[in-house]
Amino acid sequence: MRIAQIAPLFESVPPRHYGGTERVVSYLTEELVNQGHQVTLFASGDSVTQARLVAPCEHSLRTSPGCVDPLAHYAILLDEVVSRAAEFDILHFHIDHLHFPLTKNVELPTVTTLHGRLDIPDLQPLYRHFRRMPVVSISRAQRTPLSFAAWVGNVYHGLPRELHPPRLVAAKCGEEYVAFLGRISPEKRPDRAIRIAVRAGMKIRIAAKIDVVDRPYFNSEIKPLLELPGVEYLGEIDERQKTDFLGKAAAFLFPIDWPEPFGLAMIEAMSCGTPVIAFRCGSVPEIVEQGVSGFIVNSEEEAVQAIQKCRTFDRKSCRAAFEKRFTADRMAAAYVGIYQRLTKQEPLALARLPIPINSSLVP
Repeated sequence: MRIAQIAPLFESVPPRHYGGTERVVSYLTEELVNQGHQVTLFASGDSVTQARLVAPCEHSLRTSPGCVDPLAHYAILLDEVVSRAAEFDILHFHIDHLHFPLTKNVELPTVTTLHGRLDIPDLQPLYRHFRRMPVVSISRAQRTPLSFAAWVGNVYHGLPRELHPPRLVAAKCGEEYVAFLGRISPEKRPDRAIRIAVRAGMKIRIAAKIDVVDRPYFNSEIKPLLELPGVEYLGEIDERQKTDFLGKAAAFLFPIDWPEPFGLAMIEAMSCGTPVIAFRCGSVPEIVEQGVSGFIVNSEEEAVQAIQKCRTFDRKSCRAAFEKRFTADRMAAAYVGIYQRLTKQEPLALARLPIPINSSLVP
């Protein structure tokens, strides 16, 4: 198939450091190329890919000091996509809803993976207005606020099998620690992670970025906790450092306090064979298999108890759960199935006709 992947411009594809959406787009793009498809990636010019790259901006917007108006670059991106639309069998967007006004009447199948939270009030009227735009969820839980949208599939994220090889024995004694990875923010609850580790008598290592908007939260709530014994803040780490960081940990803490759409770090830990201890929010019950790939908890006390169970955890079962459900080849195959179903529709059919939630398009 001739497939266009349209990525966000804030990070390169793949990102140098933090950037879940761009990382998933990279894994999907490379796997589709490996499977023999003709793929064009629309992304920032510092992206690296086997696919043909079309770059509406030279550098990722996050790393471009001269970027004041991101929408200017997205306008160029959308014009590039629409002007080349006839070159493709399908357009796969990963930029939320920015393209809806332009592509709703394009005589070519489009599909949009929604990567973020959908419980924002402003999205209700928007998705009712564009209720025939085909969209894909990354967890069933993510769909809840927009159950009326034109869902044409649910595809869990996947990683290349060899990206994070398993470490089947955690670090011992003096090095033993639990890990927190991702972003310092109130909804990710690093404060909760630190308290859990301290109560369990474990060291905790925190590898996370701090966005400008979250700097006051870090300074007031997290920075004082970094003075506690056994708490180590590493800053933001890259992909190569993740394998050791996660693989050597006794457990990965995911103590979130928000409707997480997916949680890529959970499957990164599983790939390393490291059990996940996650709070029951959003996608967590869909991703973590209780006692197989980790533990789902409802309180800090339960999380402390789960850490003790991780000392004798079967890390092989954790890796096996990853290989069964969260590989890049499985993710790509699921998307190709959606592409094939959508390309069988008549031109503009999805734009003209309503798609009920119980449609046969929804797997």
